[in-house]
Amino acid sequence: MAIFGIGGKKDTSAANPADNKLPEELPTHIGIIMDGNGRWAKKRGMPRTFGHREGAKTFRKIVRYCKDIGVKNVSFYAFSTENWNRPTDEVSTLMELFAGMLDDARDYIGDGTRVYIIGDKSRVSDKLREKMIKLEEDTKEFSDMNLLMCFSYGGRDEIARAAKRLAIQAKNGEIDPEDINEQSIADNLYTAGLPDVDLVIRPSGEYRLSNYLIWQCAYAEYYFTDTLWPDFSPEDLNAAIIEYSHRKRRFGGV
Repeated sequence: MAIFGIGGKKDTSAANPADNKLPEELPTHIGIIMDGNGRWAKKRGMPRTFGHREGAKTFRKIVRYCKDIGVKNVSFYAFSTENWNRPTDEVSTLMELFAGMLDDARDYIGDGTRVYIIGDKSRVSDKLREKMIKLEEDTKEFSDMNLLMCFSYGGRDEIARAAKRLAIQAKNGEIDPEDINEQSIADNLYTAGLPDVDLVIRPSGEYRLSNYLIWQCAYAEYYFTDTLWPDFSPEDLNAAIIEYSHRKRRFGGV
């Protein structure tokens, strides 16, 4: 497995997580771009939909592990606004898998986890939208961990929606346009009230955010690995967290 930091520089400091222990201070918010399902399936001579089914199993496993080790906020990029352009059968499979993940959420998140499903819910079926809303409602009082599932989501779309809300408020005289600042924009995002992302993990060997939480990842540390998502393991997550603990975060300071 190759491990890379931002900019493509190879980093071997955490290449063997078995030789390292997790740091006492974990990232407050870990964001994961689930990528590589189709390539994983292709390598095995299987249809892309088979890879997505295996990727859903990995999602469940990593959610449980994040809760076990005490991660307070974790976000997963499950389906982007651009993914609607994929073949109809693949989109249908992804919708089916996501519905199943919502149905058995209790089995892998357990009590205490609050679920946020962020994205454009208007594009999904009424039945799936009802499942999304019910799970959010059923878990809204929980506070052990926040699980964000980015579905039918795009970072630019999210910012545009926030801008529209602020424009309407200004038009209605509710706010002064001169008072609009970074905080007022953040307050109108899907993630209002939640911490920004500290660590972004992207499997599959790609080196980009792909429109994922682009506002919230402004000061995140990036971790890239060649491991395809269905093969991503708790040990891979450990390696990313250990590498993150070696980074010096200055947020523009000295």
